[in-house]
Amino acid sequence: MGPTRAAVVGAGTMGNGIAHSLALGGFEVVLIDSSPEALERALQTIDANLAAGVERKKISREDAAAARARIRNGSSPAAAAGCGMAIEAVSEDMAFKHAVFAQLESACAPDATLATNTSALSITEIAAALSDPSRCIGMHYFNPAHIMKLVEIVRGLETSDETVAVARDVAARCGKETVLVNEAPGFATSRINAMIGNEAFYMLMEGVASARDIDKALKLGLNHPMGPFEMIDLVGLDTRLKVLEYLHATLGEKFRPCPLLKKYVKAGRLGRKVGRGVYDYPPET
Repeated sequence: MGPTRAAVVGAGTMGNGIAHSLALGGFEVVLIDSSPEALERALQTIDANLAAGVERKKISREDAAAARARIRNGSSPAAAAGCGMAIEAVSEDMAFKHAVFAQLESACAPDATLATNTSALSITEIAAALSDPSRCIGMHYFNPAHIMKLVEIVRGLETSDETVAVARDVAARCGKETVLVNEAPGFATSRINAMIGNEAFYMLMEGVASARDIDKALKLGLNHPMGPFEMIDLVGLDTRLKVLEYLHATLGEKFRPCPLLKKYVKAGRLGRKVGRGVYDYPPET
């Protein structure tokens, strides 16, 4: 039998969605963040998303209540004590991730599986923070994590077969499909998605078409569920820029970030999370 208790470190957009998914899958979940405000926002988001699921008849009111009761919060990775699975969902900064994983290794059981939700960084390098890197793996969820079906399982240099099996089992118990990827910069999905979004910004900068028409063209012409600018606003322009900078450094010129994307980030246009990105998002009334 696999783990029954799981920790999620980072209460942002991805962290609260992963916690939601795990709780619906039957796991006892501790959602960890050093910011009380971030935790409060995350729990409010989970409450709203569970209520929306009930309204759309995707889950029963009883299952939603049971899932919410399985989620508690914590202020540091030490709150992961006793968890057989921990998933890190903090910002794409290697030093920060190393610090989180070192604390998780101290807090969790010696046989706990330690996963990262990174969308591009090296699993092998993240695992170097651990005395036993064989139990580190990538579990790349997609936004919104409680709805999107795919979890990209990413194997580092020293990830064990047992760790792969646990990660796949945890995802399956939450109703997810998985693909197994051997570590490479950007894995499979982020590498392709980053290139599409970057090229869209170059097209916008060159005046090929408006952002809305580029989005419309890819949705109606290529059957993409979201346009590239809608996607980047959802993911966060700063997050996408960090991914592109990493891919540019590791894979070369074809991933050089578009200057217009850099300009948007410098202007603070980071996407939906701040109310403006490529598009503006008025506050809900």
